[in-house]
Amino acid sequence: METNYFEFYDLPEAFQLDDAALKRRYYALSREYHPDFHATESAERQQEVLRLSTLNTNAYRTLSDADLRMAYILSRHGLLEEGKQSMPPDFLMEVMELNEQIMELEFDPNPEVAAQVESEVNALADTLDAGIEPVLAGYPGLPVEARPQALHQIQTYYLKKRYLLRIRESLTKFAARS
Repeated sequence: METNYFEFYDLPEAFQLDDAALKRRYYALSREYHPDFHATESAERQQEVLRLSTLNTNAYRTLSDADLRMAYILSRHGLLEEGKQSMPPDFLMEVMELNEQIMELEFDPNPEVAAQVESEVNALADTLDAGIEPVLAGYPGLPVEARPQALHQIQTYYLKKRYLLRIRESLTKFAARS
């Protein structure tokens, strides 16, 4: 079983972390597991220290980035398995309309339409962020039996954000060409 990064740092599983506390824990473990401090120990212990040092780096890299942390938590709960997600039809229609507008821009470049699409994407993202904020903030305090519902809300949010990211990437490509 893969090491749980939250347990490794002795932190509760949470979507929002105290960045300063996380960084302090990372630096403390970096010092503790620095290979130079274990150069005189057995080869087995040196290997273990190297493994822990790598684990520390990977854990920090994942937990210090909000998007990676969210994907990590969802993955740990089996919610990012390929092909097992469904999106609300109304959202898919919105995304499809935005993609159609972007495709039209490729044939008929129009900076005003591009700005309008970008504005719609930003408004959609802002609404998503505002809606999920209380769920993310309240997650650590939820009773265990209430967490699956919150995780499904967060999963839907995460997947929607991925769709919007792809639309933004398409818009950026369009902007670079025009």
